[in-house]
Amino acid sequence: MANNLKWYQKHFLWRRLRINRRYKDRLFRFLFRDKKDLLELYNAVNGSAYSNADELEIVTLEDAIFMKMKNDLSFIIANQLNLYEHQSTYSPNMPLRGLLYFSRQYEGIVAQHKDQLYSSKLIKLPTPEYVIFYNGKQEQADREELFLSDAFETGRGSGCLECKAVLFNINRGHNQELLEKCRRLWEYSEFIAEVNENLDRNMSLKAAIMKAVDSCIQKGILEELLRKNQAEVLHMLLTEYDEKAHMRGIYKEGEEAGYQKGKLEGYSKGEEDGYAKGERDGYRKGESDLLVKLVRQKLERGKSIPVIAEELETEAAVIEEIGERIKNMAKSQ
Repeated sequence: MANNLKWYQKHFLWRRLRINRRYKDRLFRFLFRDKKDLLELYNAVNGSAYSNADELEIVTLEDAIFMKMKNDLSFIIANQLNLYEHQSTYSPNMPLRGLLYFSRQYEGIVAQHKDQLYSSKLIKLPTPEYVIFYNGKQEQADREELFLSDAFETGRGSGCLECKAVLFNINRGHNQELLEKCRRLWEYSEFIAEVNENLDRNMSLKAAIMKAVDSCIQKGILEELLRKNQAEVLHMLLTEYDEKAHMRGIYKEGEEAGYQKGKLEGYSKGEEDGYAKGERDGYRKGESDLLVKLVRQKLERGKSIPVIAEELETEAAVIEEIGERIKNMAKSQ
């Protein structure tokens, strides 16, 4: 396994995780970019007591982009390949994302062994561990296990493949024992809770974030980081919250337009069918129009297809196709 670790450090499919300004960073990843903080988080999750941060090796996929997936935190310790993801939107498809991620990582390991894949010698692999930290508004249990096989037609435990993701609800009031073991995770939970409480009071997004920053500094929550990086934290959260709000607004407009269209069509072929069709058409058109608009804006700023795909959480092939359509429209004008 030691040879594997040395290879991780030099092979072109891997590199040390760092804050890359080409990509929209997220506050969760920003908070745990330091090995000491990441080790504390690992110990809290696993009930371990590692103290040497040098035993932890941070790794990431090339360009941190794979199947729309932000590679939040990926690291190796104690012969475990750990993937830690933060999610503010619940998705039952996380095990599938994990399977694709780990497959890509193992593909890199196999590449160093070349023809040994078909030999009688066993290729040693780090044990995969997948943990999700959830702080969305949908109610979730403190701890939940998600299984890839739940997606199979024959149900959990069937088939020859499995990938398990363990989800921890880190919203305020949940998993208190876990949060007490990792102060930085607790601080993150409290800070986001304050932002959301301010938003619930109908404050603007910027005002909600700034008030949360001031309040947390006074309480000693993320105090040093917030004092030194207020502008960066504000930018990360504005981007993260704003894109979600913008998308929800466009979807809502599409639904309302679809409702009106559906009502009109409903009189001629059944109001219920017309409503359903109009709602779907409006929703899809609103989503499609927004995506094209965002891609055009980002292309005009000189951003590449992979970067746009990562920022919009969309496959690169889809962004490339939209880019071609935009070019063709420009030529025809």
